[in-house]
Amino acid sequence: MKKSFFLRIALSVILLMHSLISIFSGDVNNFGIHYLDAIGFSPVGLYIAWAVKLIHLFSVPLIWIDRYIKPVAICNILIFVFGIYYVHWQNGWFVVGGGTNGVEFNFLLIFSFLNLMFPEIRFKKTS
Repeated sequence: MKKSFFLRIALSVILLMHSLISIFSGDVNNFGIHYLDAIGFSPVGLYIAWAVKLIHLFSVPLIWIDRYIKPVAICNILIFVFGIYYVHWQNGWFVVGGGTNGVEFNFLLIFSFLNLMFPEIRFKKTS
């Protein structure tokens, strides 16, 4: 964790909490069966929901030990993009305030993972 220490901690906590709470509360099953199956992913909605949560969960230690960052980031970015498309888009931009359950949090997570993958990107200074 030489670079992006705080970003790694924040992403790890978000992924860990999002996956563990959903798994232990049973929400992952409800999301798979009652939402994903209902929007056309039947009969695999439950498996997709579990795959998402397990990818989030297994990403945490890999982020901590700074291994396989690009595959971890790509998998999570794909999850967030599909989440925007299938879950959040119809709710607009705001998660809270100007709306509910919008895309802004996923947008931030996508760019956080991009920064984790490409920490050295800098804009050239023009004279």
